[in-house]
Amino acid sequence: MTKIEEIIEKFDLSPHPEGGYFKETYRSSGEINKNSLPQSYQGNRNYATCIYFLLTSDTFSAFHKIKQDEIWHFYAGAPIKLYIISEEGVYSEQIIGTNFSEGQIPQFVVPGNHWFAAKTITANDYSFAGCSVSPGFDFKDFELPSRKELIAKFPEHKEIITGLTHS
Repeated sequence: MTKIEEIIEKFDLSPHPEGGYFKETYRSSGEINKNSLPQSYQGNRNYATCIYFLLTSDTFSAFHKIKQDEIWHFYAGAPIKLYIISEEGVYSEQIIGTNFSEGQIPQFVVPGNHWFAAKTITANDYSFAGCSVSPGFDFKDFELPSRKELIAKFPEHKEIITGLTHS
């Protein structure tokens, strides 16, 4: 059994629609009433949610966005590069990992309403991380655009979008 297969089995991970594998590990029992959230939210949200997330060098997390801030926590394996585009089209990158002398950090917050993708940066390897979201994640808040839609919105980032979208 490979390390990747071991992690998938040990943590009961399933394929994620954006790419990679995941398992929800926490969903608060308490909720935020929809009347206390911005109007863009449809319905109540849990206070917070957390997942395990696994990428391999054969997979990537395609560009997507959610309304909430998403906190990435690095656990093991190869560093992960996060690719981020703000609604205004400003592009940035961040590598999460444990090689601090090279500028890697073990935790990073992707701001809400920013398009982002992620990729393992080492060939033939894996990256194991966690993501925390507050207010809690709901697929109603998740957007996974087509390559064509995202390039139409950000033509200046066509090359990076082409490499990190599924269709």
